[in-house]
Amino acid sequence: MTRQEPLFQRSTHNPILTALDVPYPANTVFNPGAARVGAETILLVRIEDLRGISQLQVARSADGETNWTFDPEPLLRADVDRDPEETWGCEDPRLTWLPERNEWAIAYTAYSRRGPLVSLATTHDFRSVTRLGPVMPPEDKDAALFPRRINGRWAMIHRPSPLRGGAHMWLSYSPDLRHWGDHKLILEARDGAWWDAGKIGLGPPPLETPEGWLVMYHGVHLTSDGPIYRVGLVLLDLEDPGTVLHRLDQWVFGPEAPYEVTGDVGRVVFPCGWVHDEPSDRLFLYYGAADTSVALAIAKFSDVLARVRASPRLAST
Repeated sequence: MTRQEPLFQRSTHNPILTALDVPYPANTVFNPGAARVGAETILLVRIEDLRGISQLQVARSADGETNWTFDPEPLLRADVDRDPEETWGCEDPRLTWLPERNEWAIAYTAYSRRGPLVSLATTHDFRSVTRLGPVMPPEDKDAALFPRRINGRWAMIHRPSPLRGGAHMWLSYSPDLRHWGDHKLILEARDGAWWDAGKIGLGPPPLETPEGWLVMYHGVHLTSDGPIYRVGLVLLDLEDPGTVLHRLDQWVFGPEAPYEVTGDVGRVVFPCGWVHDEPSDRLFLYYGAADTSVALAIAKFSDVLARVRASPRLAST
């Protein structure tokens, strides 16, 4: 097997955010959604406080790598009386710009004694937010919207967790972002010794390219010493994202650095956001490291797309 050069290079500033950067006592900061808004990069970061409850707060940077500043209050904070499905917090956001609605969609995990479920919210400026509420029943998470309607309907990837079998990625459609149906299994966790056997889930939101929807997902490999979270790539058909065109066999990014190997949950890289800077052909990947800090890895977008396209085309099913 030919050795390939790594696609993603870690920032020399990693970790770019830690609990010490949060403007109040916090245990960890991780799993950020990401967006480029005007002249600044926005990270919607999951912050776990000293109770163990998570809220989502905005951090801003001009260059997307250094000099981050936090907004004074969380954008999404659990309110038990108003939102009982968030009793135990708001987690792991993914951010998608919806040009038709001229606003950002936030898909996040609402967590309570009922289990984790997918909730949606919208924002124009990341300073105020409108909750749309739960859109999938528990247990479900790892969700993000596609940026445009497909055949007249909104589409969302998510990851329900069944009582039996593996945890796989599904596709659902909606006419209005509130009512979802036509559920379809699109990507299965593999079996046996594979790096993505048993459980997989969406990473950042799908990116539209001329070749198809570029999707990054995490896979969990269970070992006798505990799980390892790595990430891989697939390419979905543009007009039928339920059809997988290419799927890399090998993972493309995994825990190696000390801040990824050791933390609240060791050996984890968990990306929820990426930003494609088209003029420079760079792809900024923002991820949670060991469920403890936020880190950044950068790749050439054209190389990432070429790598997944070079994998064998999958037969239609």
